[in-house]
Amino acid sequence: MLNDIENLIVDSADNVTKIIDIFSGSGVVSAHFKSLGYEIIGNDFLYFSYVLSRGTTALNSMPNFSKLHIESAIEYLNTLTLETAEIDINDCFIFQNYSPHDTTNRMYFQNDNAIKIDIIRLTIEKWKTANLINEDEYFYLLATLIAAVPYVSNITGVYGAYLKHWDNRTFKPLILVAPTNICNGKATFYNQNCDELLPKISADLLYADPPYNSRQYLPNYHILETIARYDYPEIHGITGMRNYENQKSEFCSKSSVESAFRRMIQNASVRYVVISYNSEGLLSKEQLSEICLEFAVKKTFHYHDIDYRRYNNVGTKSHRVTEQLYCFEKENYT
Repeated sequence: MLNDIENLIVDSADNVTKIIDIFSGSGVVSAHFKSLGYEIIGNDFLYFSYVLSRGTTALNSMPNFSKLHIESAIEYLNTLTLETAEIDINDCFIFQNYSPHDTTNRMYFQNDNAIKIDIIRLTIEKWKTANLINEDEYFYLLATLIAAVPYVSNITGVYGAYLKHWDNRTFKPLILVAPTNICNGKATFYNQNCDELLPKISADLLYADPPYNSRQYLPNYHILETIARYDYPEIHGITGMRNYENQKSEFCSKSSVESAFRRMIQNASVRYVVISYNSEGLLSKEQLSEICLEFAVKKTFHYHDIDYRRYNNVGTKSHRVTEQLYCFEKENYT
């Protein structure tokens, strides 16, 4: 999608130098446009998503970890054990709750990898508390850990459920790999509700890739959120879900999604708006187009269909799913 979004902005918007990525998610859009020389303001309501961008795209150079007095912080963390890290197994929240042993049968991680996640995460926190790493170094290491976890997770893609058998990738050891998407430029990231943040910031263009169906994001990524926060939350249910009552998105509710879109556009101090959506979204193409047209300068609204994937369910016909891009110049922008 990146080339399609880039081409749309180049073709439809003039003099854009500053972009708001209001639902930055994994951070790939922000990273892409920063690498092209745009100034970026990124945001995501989920803390682990904020960590991914704050620890990579927000940086202009690789941290040097001068206070640690070790050759490589990442290699050091890769070689840690419970003994060398001097960490009590009872403090290892991921091992205690998300890998199978005497007190739980959840199969998100093999035991060795669960413990490795814990000791790396606890060591990073220990370094921060002791002022051995600065804020940039802290988020860089957290982002590196979060990025590594899915490669050893026993899931089909999200953490809403774990597999009942061990996938082959879970037998591989967790390995931290230094991020490569760090480049010079200006990028600032926030961890806020978009309704609260948008009135406080301004740019030339708003890029919005909000949730498009009724599935809330946090249940699908709850373990990554817990690793990022490492706040020893109360958990419940078969999957060990953390409470997410205060992290629900109005874009995931049929009753509130239209008003959520209108508030977002209204609150955005930008000249241009680009929205990425999906043909399986809660709003139809016609409904979202109508909302955009309410705010668009006459004859500036553009809609683009992009073939996303084709798939077959057993006993059903092929179903075409498209990614949708909505673009317009906003009327009475400030």
